[in-house]
Amino acid sequence: MTVKSISPKEVADQVINREPVYVLDVRDNESSEDWQIEGSHVQLINIPFEQLKGSDPSQFTELPKDKPLYTVCAKGNTSQKAAELLADNGFGNVYSIEGGMAAWSEQLEPVKIGEVSGGAIYQFVRLGKGCLSYLIESDGKAAVVDANRMTEVYEQFAKEQGIVIEQVLDTHLHADHISGGKKLAEASDAVYHLPPQDAEEVIFDFEPITDGTKLSIGKATIEAVYSPGHTIGSTTFIVDGKYLLTGDILFVESIGRPDLAGKAGDWADDLYVTLYERYKELAGELLVLPAHYADPSEMNEDGSVSEKLNVLYEKNEGLQIKDENQFIKRVTEDLKEQPNAYEEIRQTNMGRLKPEPEKAKEMETGPNNCAV
Repeated sequence: MTVKSISPKEVADQVINREPVYVLDVRDNESSEDWQIEGSHVQLINIPFEQLKGSDPSQFTELPKDKPLYTVCAKGNTSQKAAELLADNGFGNVYSIEGGMAAWSEQLEPVKIGEVSGGAIYQFVRLGKGCLSYLIESDGKAAVVDANRMTEVYEQFAKEQGIVIEQVLDTHLHADHISGGKKLAEASDAVYHLPPQDAEEVIFDFEPITDGTKLSIGKATIEAVYSPGHTIGSTTFIVDGKYLLTGDILFVESIGRPDLAGKAGDWADDLYVTLYERYKELAGELLVLPAHYADPSEMNEDGSVSEKLNVLYEKNEGLQIKDENQFIKRVTEDLKEQPNAYEEIRQTNMGRLKPEPEKAKEMETGPNNCAV
C-alpha cells in the first residue's frame, strides 16, 4: 500500500506549537538514542525496522492506531517501507517523514523574539541540531548572526519581509555545524564579520569584529563584547541594549565547553573570566539568546529559547561554581563526546575544505554537544 509522506517543516511546525507528535524511529537503538526528534510533546518510539518487519506490528501496543504516526529513518527510504508495512497491518494514519533525520537536521523555524528600534529580532530554531541563529531587522535593513548553511531560508525570509541583508556576523568559528555566514554575505552582497582571534587560519576575506565595535542596522545597534572561553575569539553581541547574543559561551541550562580546538586547559581560564567577571558587569535585564540549546525543556511556550541574564545567575548550574579551580575541573573533565566531524567542520568554516552538499549534510549529523 502506498502511504502518505509529511515534510520536516510540517512536523517542525507541530513541535514548535506543542502539538502531540508520535514518532516511530526505525533506525537501530544506538542511533536513535544518540540523536532523535525531540520536543515537549513528542512521544518517540524506537523499533528498528528489522524487528518491526519480523514481527506482527499489532503486538507493539505503544504504537497509536487512532492518531497520526510519523515514521523516520536516516534518509527517508526505510521509514517509507515501515509506513507501508504498518498501513498493510491496519494502521490507517501513518506518514513517512520526507528525507529522514538528514532532512530533519536542516529544518529552520523562525520565531519572533521581540522589538528593536525600527523593527524586530527573530530567532531561527534548528530543531534537529539545537542550533539557534538570529535575524535583526530595522527600517528595511537586516543583520544575520550565526547563520546555518541553509542560507536560502534567511534569503527567503528577507524577501518575504521586504528587507535587505546588509551585515552577517558569526560569534565565533563554529565546530558543530557549517556556518552559512560567508555564503550568505556573498549572496546578499553584505559585509561578513568574524572575530579575528578565531580567524588566524581562515583563508577568505572578512571584516574583523572586535571588543567595542558598534554596528548600525537601520535604527538598531549591535555592540560587540569580547568574551573568550568557548573559543579564543568568542564574541558576544548586545542588540539595542536589550538582547545578549552569547554564541556558545552561555546557554539557558548550561555553559559552553572550551575543548573543541584541543585547548581546554588554555581556554578554561578565559571561560571563567567571561562568565564570572565580564558578564557580571552587564545589565541583568538583558535577554540571553544563545547559539544552541541542549534539551526541549529550554524552550519557551512559543518555541523560542531565551532567559534573562540575572535569572541565569540564579538558576544556571554552570554559574554557581565560585571556586575557579573547581570550575576549571568541571569544564575540562568528563565532557560529552565531541560533535560529529568537528575538526572537518572547523576546517570547512576556515574555507580550507569545500565539501559537496551530501558530504556537508553527513558531517552535521548527530547532536551538537557544544555544552559542558
